[in-house]
Amino acid sequence: MAAHVGSRLSTATPYIKDLNTQVRKGEIKVPQFQRPFVWGVAQALDLLDSVANNYPIGSLLLWRTADKLATERNIGEFKLPETEDLTPTDYVLDGQQRMTVLYSALGAEDEGIGFSAVYDLEAEKFLEEKPGERPLHHFPMRWLYQTTKLLNFRTALQSHKNADLLQERFDALIEVFSGYQIPVVTLRDLTIEEVCPIFERINSSGTDLSTFDLMVAATWSKGFDLNEKVEEISYSLEPKNYGEIKGTTVLKCLSVVQYESANRERVIALRGFKGNPQMMDSLVDRTRKALLRAVDQLATDFKIHSLGFLPYEAHLVILTYIYANNPNLSAQALRRVRQWFWRTSFSERYRGAPDDFVTRDLQAIKNFVLEGEGGSEEMFGTGLSNAEIKKMVFRKNNSRSRAFILTLAKNSPKNLTNGNTIDTSEALSVYNRKQFHHIFPEAFLKRTAPGVERSNLLNFCMLAAADNNLISDRDPKDYLPELIGDLGLHADDVLRSNLMPTADEYDYTMAELSTFFDARVDIVRREILRLCTGAH
Repeated sequence: MAAHVGSRLSTATPYIKDLNTQVRKGEIKVPQFQRPFVWGVAQALDLLDSVANNYPIGSLLLWRTADKLATERNIGEFKLPETEDLTPTDYVLDGQQRMTVLYSALGAEDEGIGFSAVYDLEAEKFLEEKPGERPLHHFPMRWLYQTTKLLNFRTALQSHKNADLLQERFDALIEVFSGYQIPVVTLRDLTIEEVCPIFERINSSGTDLSTFDLMVAATWSKGFDLNEKVEEISYSLEPKNYGEIKGTTVLKCLSVVQYESANRERVIALRGFKGNPQMMDSLVDRTRKALLRAVDQLATDFKIHSLGFLPYEAHLVILTYIYANNPNLSAQALRRVRQWFWRTSFSERYRGAPDDFVTRDLQAIKNFVLEGEGGSEEMFGTGLSNAEIKKMVFRKNNSRSRAFILTLAKNSPKNLTNGNTIDTSEALSVYNRKQFHHIFPEAFLKRTAPGVERSNLLNFCMLAAADNNLISDRDPKDYLPELIGDLGLHADDVLRSNLMPTADEYDYTMAELSTFFDARVDIVRREILRLCTGAH
């Protein structure tokens, strides 16, 4: 594969002037998926300074193809011309911000909009050009390739008191900018399948560009806009607090519904619908309905009221597949779905799992859930031991942490301070650690046992931020017996709802972290095992 791509990769080092000419003619375009121009003035001035010092500014990566992508009509604030459909176009995959600055500062019309810079020959630095009278020693960089204006500036500079010195600096500036070459790597006639992994690799840090963004551009036509289809689905999920679903996730859902696969090759194959919008509309509608059913179950059955508490993206993708193939699950099938969900969450089955692993699981899901035959629930993971539970630490992006929070929510927890039922839909609608309370307060442990792990999952329960502040950093031996006394006859019910031992099962007046964990771990483990059996 690498050799195949390498044979269609070319390198060149055009001058800035020639690169700007290509942009002006519309031979180089910015794909619609690229970020808008976001550089500030300081970054733009630094780029010009790097060129003036003959520093390398990095290469540009272009994709030359006859396939027409959805493109931005502007580069920065400058309108670009239309080109013939039969003309191969160079699309910018990497280097848009630098190219925009170089075009705006050196290739645009004198009085045109956008970033414009001057070079202060006295201070030897670049400045953003401001309206008003221009000092004699300020050279407008947009005159660089305009011979007449450049010569006129040179002549006028002779009247400056330091003409000889400034003339020398000016000549050096013109020489370096006129001779500066930029490495350009062009991928020639590669398919989107070949470009996608390259594109994702170069954008793996610092940006959110992905296969989805490239797919949007590659499948666009006047009658079809994949981004619009994804927005339709996102909009339908907004009332359920899932409107922030990623475009890549929606693509995988579309792919598993259509092809029973979440692999990149199948996702890219969706571009085949470009010529058949009616079929795509049908697929989008089927996927949207399946997603809505999946989200309903996530919210009502698993208490997941936002994407922030979903243990893995794979859970939503697979649930969508399940409901696309069977919109009305039987009670037995629902029990199997619960077994699969809780076991995969606590076993961390999809941790770092590639899409082909998720794709292989679809067949197991089909056999186990939809057809009720083949395999056992244990293939998705087994229950946790007491030792494993004691080691689990609260981490925002950890599936076991999220599954533990959902386990607490499943028990309709009541507020330790007053016995009122906690609104878990509100508490779990947006990730907020303040909604979760250290039973042995963090500040208390930091003060009394600085070497101990303070964020074990067994040290957490659900509690609103305001009530959390009431407890503050108090010793559990003091505040818990006090709260239990205030709750009176309701105390046992409140403690059980938080998966905590009752006052008969544990002496809170003698509470220590280790003994509390010993008393609580059996309760938590029993609840996890119960959920893993598929109990509602």
